[in-house]
Amino acid sequence: MTIHARPSDIAFAPAIRPAETPARRRRVGGSPRLTPRSLGPAGILIGPALLVLVWEFASQVGWLSPRLLAAPSTAVVTGIEMIADGSLSDHFLASAWRAYAGLAIGLAVGVALALVSGLSRIGEATVDGTVQVKRAVPTLALIPLAILWLGIGEAMKVAIIATSVLVPVYINTHAGLRGIDMRYVELARTVGLTRLEFVRKVALPGALPGFFTGLRLAVTACWTALVVLEQINTTEGVGYLMNRARDYGQTDIIVVGLAIYATLGLASDFAVRALERRALGYRKVIGS
Repeated sequence: MTIHARPSDIAFAPAIRPAETPARRRRVGGSPRLTPRSLGPAGILIGPALLVLVWEFASQVGWLSPRLLAAPSTAVVTGIEMIADGSLSDHFLASAWRAYAGLAIGLAVGVALALVSGLSRIGEATVDGTVQVKRAVPTLALIPLAILWLGIGEAMKVAIIATSVLVPVYINTHAGLRGIDMRYVELARTVGLTRLEFVRKVALPGALPGFFTGLRLAVTACWTALVVLEQINTTEGVGYLMNRARDYGQTDIIVVGLAIYATLGLASDFAVRALERRALGYRKVIGS
């Protein structure tokens, strides 16, 4: 049977358009829309850059008093002077050591607990509930107990940072382990992988996406905790500089300290993103 199309059907039939690709858009004269994401990691700096420009303008025209907040240009000059006279390097290294020592310990403990909980029913019954209780308690609320147990020295600060890092690493790595396709588990049993081989060849690779999500949260958490901890009985560190500058009303030094924290936090996040793209090159990393 032959079907005849009426002219009205043809007139109002939707046009079938070929799939649009970047090459086709360029060929027909269009251009891809420029977005912050299309600019890569530098795209997230557009908002902060605009904020700094507005801040500088407000300071230069007198809308913002230097007693309340120093201008960015003033803070830059102060930072250069502190680098030149060597007064910043020791404080910077002290802060970096605290942050990254706590980060390393928290990562190791978080991954170990996630493996114990994610690969064993007994481990999940004993570990997961404990970590969830810790998750409900703010890390900084543990400072009084940490001071009683460890004193007010470096050990307390590193321990608190490690505790703040542990939770996001554990939660996301544990979720990654729980999300492993059961077909891979059955295949590992079929080929006779040992427990250690299963962890190395199946569990750890399967948990990597979740681990990197937790790691990105962890590098932010370690610097957030450090800001508070360096206000407690310290004689060196970026937080100590800021605390002393507050007593003397030196807002330019406070801005320098905030800029250091922000720069180190962003640099750590970019490093994790680069490592994630390298380790997970077999898939598209959304949002990187």
